Amino acid sequence: MNQEMNGDGTENHQQEAIFHDQKIDYVFKVVVIGDSAVGKTQILSRFTKNEFCYDSKSTIGVEFQTRTVTIKGKVIKAQIWDTAGQERYRAVTSAYYRGALGAVLVYDITKRQSFDHVARWVEELRAHADSSIRIILIGNKSDLVDLRAVPTEDAVEFAEDQGLFFSETSALNGDNVDSAFFRLLEEIYGAVSKKELECGNGKANGATLTGSKIDVIPGADLEISEMKKLSTCSCGF
Repeated sequence: MNQEMNGDGTENHQQEAIFHDQKIDYVFKVVVIGDSAVGKTQILSRFTKNEFCYDSKSTIGVEFQTRTVTIKGKVIKAQIWDTAGQERYRAVTSAYYRGALGAVLVYDITKRQSFDHVARWVEELRAHADSSIRIILIGNKSDLVDLRAVPTEDAVEFAEDQGLFFSETSALNGDNVDSAFFRLLEEIYGAVSKKELECGNGKANGATLTGSKIDVIPGADLEISEMKKLSTCSCGF
């Protein structure tokens, strides 16, 4: 696992520079989903750049960022897609589930409704994503203790019932963000490794995306024009 990051995010940049000249063993596509305004983009920004932006804007369509890490001696590039939570973009986000090996499902611990919608998001994931997708449920904004509206016990019970991993995080101060993503990536790697062994050390069908480009799904032409990479910190929810 990576070393601890410095507060200004320089550790991430240093690690990326080191990985630049190394062979990437795997590329894992991960989608971040959940209701609007739960902090999806803030969590992603914290994990990929160790940043938090107070000037937040809503994500339009689909955006993505990457971070390269080492897991069990393998260099893994996580390509993490940030999907807008607004209902009008639901058709867009569903198109991007294809090829995703992992999903980060986020709710806001201060907004009960965002947690009540989690079951619907899980249903959508299982309808559109591969059946082997690994899912972690994240309760964000754990720093807002006095405003908590979702007891941890409720989330734990739901996660156990649905077979999900669970963590509470704070994108604001970074609590548990790295550990949540690393746990998901480790679970994905474990599943991919198992498939490779079952396939006689060959690449498992659909399990790895090493050296391949993740294509935009046909039929989403209208939304493609709205996509942009997070080259600057737009940090929408």
